[in-house]
Amino acid sequence: MSVHFQKDADNVVTLTIDMPGRSMNVLNDELTVPFIDAIASIEADKSIAGIVVTSGKKEFLAGADIEKLSRISEPRQAFDMAQQFKALLRRLEHCGRPVAAALNGTALGGGLELALACHYRIAVNQPKARFGFPEVKLGLLPGGGGTQRLPRLIGIQNALPLLLEGKELGADEAKQQGILHELASDREDMMAKAKAWCLANPQPVQPWDDKKFRWPGGDSKSPANAQLWSIAPSMASAKTFGNYPVATNIMSCVFEGGIVDFDTGCEIESRYFANCVLSPVAKNMIGTLWFQLNAINKGKSRPAGFPASTVRKLGVLGAGMMGAGIAYDSAKAGIDVVLLDVSIEGAEKGKAYSAGLLDKAIKRGRQTAEGKQAFLAKIKTTTDINDLAGCDLVIEAVFEDREIKADITRRTEAALGAEAIFASNTSTLPITGLAQASVRPANFIGLHFFSPVDKMPLVEIIVGAQTSQETLARSFDYVQQIRKTPIVVNDARGFYTSRVFGTYVMEGLKLLMEGQHPRAIEMAGLQAGMPVGPLALHDEVSLSLSWHILEQTRKDFAAEGKPFTPHPASAGLQKMVMGLDRSGKKSGKGFYNYPVNEPKHLWAGLQDAFPLAAVQLPQKDLIERMMFAQANEAAKCVEEKVVLTVADANIGSIYGWGFAPFQGGALQYINAYGVANFVSRARELAERFGGYFAPAAILVKMAQERQSFE
Repeated sequence: MSVHFQKDADNVVTLTIDMPGRSMNVLNDELTVPFIDAIASIEADKSIAGIVVTSGKKEFLAGADIEKLSRISEPRQAFDMAQQFKALLRRLEHCGRPVAAALNGTALGGGLELALACHYRIAVNQPKARFGFPEVKLGLLPGGGGTQRLPRLIGIQNALPLLLEGKELGADEAKQQGILHELASDREDMMAKAKAWCLANPQPVQPWDDKKFRWPGGDSKSPANAQLWSIAPSMASAKTFGNYPVATNIMSCVFEGGIVDFDTGCEIESRYFANCVLSPVAKNMIGTLWFQLNAINKGKSRPAGFPASTVRKLGVLGAGMMGAGIAYDSAKAGIDVVLLDVSIEGAEKGKAYSAGLLDKAIKRGRQTAEGKQAFLAKIKTTTDINDLAGCDLVIEAVFEDREIKADITRRTEAALGAEAIFASNTSTLPITGLAQASVRPANFIGLHFFSPVDKMPLVEIIVGAQTSQETLARSFDYVQQIRKTPIVVNDARGFYTSRVFGTYVMEGLKLLMEGQHPRAIEMAGLQAGMPVGPLALHDEVSLSLSWHILEQTRKDFAAEGKPFTPHPASAGLQKMVMGLDRSGKKSGKGFYNYPVNEPKHLWAGLQDAFPLAAVQLPQKDLIERMMFAQANEAAKCVEEKVVLTVADANIGSIYGWGFAPFQGGALQYINAYGVANFVSRARELAERFGGYFAPAAILVKMAQERQSFE
């Protein structure tokens, strides 16, 4: 039974949600059917004085059953599902007894909607508990009355950001916002307070059911909200470019709900919910950011047959931005870190990065001064290679130069135990080549982090020609130990993420060389759903770094006796770096100028360096050139077995370089476009703009066989 019914001597019923066979409670028939039965029993028993709803698991309730949602194919199904859940919640609100939610842990989405339907909410004040409506991150909106209860509880202006951004609040924040009424020190304290409140409040009424109810801050017709409604839709459109219809649907739910009664507002919400569930955006995002992501996090790409492992002591070579970030995330996971640099000043500067992040956490109430000191004690700074003795794993994060990396590899391995793993954080240099400097290449692997490390959720694990499966398994475990998502790829120049990412920024440069307006290029990137335009992003990663990688690649091909064909935009890169001395954001000048204490702006000299063409392409062409360049290259990576699973390819594209999340990833973009249609359009682009757009052979074959990426 998923809902346990227990009545005590004071006639207070505790309903404990505890779904068998699951690590977390979710909303589905297995839960709602017995919950309805429990409400019916309460309605029939007049002796019951109150109800406490809690969970038998670590967390309260995660939300809706996404698997069930994903199977919906008709709007009526989604509408009915939402209405049935709302009916359950309304019965709970109107059962004639005080109902307290005792939240022992996280309550998100439908879990928070259930809590909001209770008259009183108490939560254990623990740092990991989260409260909010993250549905928007899957292209959905709350379907159990969340867009109606939350604004009526805390006001329209406070509720909209939480609904539109999917922000998850800690217990303290949720109480400050008015979502929670009270905090408790532990479970026992929480249950005692919940019961005491029920006995002290025999006839509570929800605010929205009170005849004297007034909207906090005014309803949708209130002059206080007039400015909000005049600018919020345009602000959302400017931010999303219409790629996320859920944003408009959420605002519509809140606005329309703010001019009607509560129950009518709930029905309105159900209609918008159905629209979202059936939208291609939700289908794309659920498929990738739920099913494929969960498959990865459950170890789909981890070799079987090796016991779970943990890193107790980690060495980080190089205390620059990458090394400092790796040290921070590892210490945060409880790992002892040795941070080594060529000077103790450099190492201490890297450690200071962690101190700065901890200071910000202290200001937000998420860390204490004592906690900061304990955290920093985990990071030992040094210049002595011998301090790496006893490390389970060492990660090299030095400059992208083959000789420098080879030297540090040889010197480090001499200080390590036989079982230790050596990993390179290189973003482009082939791991097999770097492993030639190692005396134990089976223990050599690539761990490609993304900047800034403390914010980016992905690590790309690169398997060299001689990397052992045990090394891969242990590296996979480490990435999960520091709470990041691992994707596994085979060794190749640029691996997967850097290789495909490069096509985006280089296509932006190619368009500039063809005389397309730089502002149109940047806007096309944003309209496509990318987080930053290609020119601005190229500045961020550094034009000089791109040029260095290009030159290193040219040298490597020459050393191997292979012909090298540079990207058509390479001449433009050379012009920017070598001819115009504009190397990117770090130097304050790239495609943009970066004046001190002022916003960046496109460099006025761009139009002299790259004169505008008489004919400007339509935005559709600009957008599709950028997206096709990436998606086609991702398909080639599958064809060449660089990336081995569709899940790794899609998640890697979204988490690694920000490929439009609403598209569901680079391969899902091809699926949604239609493989045959994609091949046809790619051939058209190749004929008009360059042979590098020619569709990957795997796509041509898939189109002929009417297949898609699965």
